[in-house]
Amino acid sequence: MIKMLHSFWAILTLLMLVITVVNAIISLTSNKGFGEKDLRIPLFTLIVTHIQLILGLIVLFSSAHFTFLKDNGMGAVMKNAEARLFIVEHPLMMIIAAVILTIGFKKLKNKATDKGLFKTIAVYYGIALLLVLSRIPWGQWF
Repeated sequence: MIKMLHSFWAILTLLMLVITVVNAIISLTSNKGFGEKDLRIPLFTLIVTHIQLILGLIVLFSSAHFTFLKDNGMGAVMKNAEARLFIVEHPLMMIIAAVILTIGFKKLKNKATDKGLFKTIAVYYGIALLLVLSRIPWGQWF
């Protein structure tokens, strides 16, 4: 049940990340003013991403891959490509992406210009989006 929720919530997370990055890039290139909506979109994306991270950690610690880790040790996990993806690569990359989003949102408070605000969102949320896309287990997601 929680794994299915994690999979469906991932779609919302990806959608929000894409919307946030696209909105920031379009607003940056069109010299648009930074409004309330432009702050709410990254905030909602941050919240959705953190919920996804919590769901993912629950899935991780209740998975067969984690049982494999407990039974065989980290050496066996690192030799098994699928186990390594689900125990090390995917969780680590998603944690890093969430940290980058959090840092990016925090840095918004220090920017004085509209262009600086949009650039900060585009860079930090764009990097996080690329990290997330790089480690989604596409073959097993659907």
